[in-house]
Amino acid sequence: MTHRIGLVVPSSNVTVETEVPALLARHADGFSFHSSRMRMHQVSPEELMAMNAQRERCVDELADAHVDALLYACLVALMAQGPGEHRRVEKAVRDQLPDTPILSSAGALVDGLAALGARRIGLVTPYMRPLAEQVVAYLEAEGFTVVDWAALEVGDNTEVGCIPGDRVMEAARGLDLTGADALVISACVQMPSLDLVVPAEEEFGLPVLSAATAGAYALLTSLGLDPVLPGAGRLLAGAE
Repeated sequence: MTHRIGLVVPSSNVTVETEVPALLARHADGFSFHSSRMRMHQVSPEELMAMNAQRERCVDELADAHVDALLYACLVALMAQGPGEHRRVEKAVRDQLPDTPILSSAGALVDGLAALGARRIGLVTPYMRPLAEQVVAYLEAEGFTVVDWAALEVGDNTEVGCIPGDRVMEAARGLDLTGADALVISACVQMPSLDLVVPAEEEFGLPVLSAATAGAYALLTSLGLDPVLPGAGRLLAGAE
């Protein structure tokens, strides 16, 4: 069976449409991917707000494709709007597209951390420091303690998609992860990290997840499918 996945993505994002399909290709079921884009170049509060205003058009376009699940794939766009925003947006999209599982990268990260039983976390973000602080505050409002975090301060979203893995790992190595239950290696669907998840778990001795692995987990569970994918970290490893 092939499941149609709808993705609402920033126009300058190229990573989520490679990492999420690469993950779900490891599942026994089949998937096709259908995107609608919201214009956004700079990861700034003003552009994020303008981008979010395009949501209804994108959802209408994906409704025409009769998708089986929809992922609003920009984490900071929601977290920058204040605590609980992913629930408000998911409800608004659900009202627009009833009878379809509606997910967001922001909500998927929250739910993925909860599924791991993690309460104290480390965090690597590509954002400028003020936006990174809003992501930290959002997660803390959800009941997590962010023990340490890093902001790589890349404001151009195209450049975020080109951040090399060694820079991400260097930032993770600079964190004080004492007492942490998990590490979010990339709190952004645009910062590439899929190949880092398993090596980071081995290096840090912690469950490691990213916006992409959390999104894949959320999509699988929303469709009633077994959320087990090889080589994707402990979140997708299944019951031990």
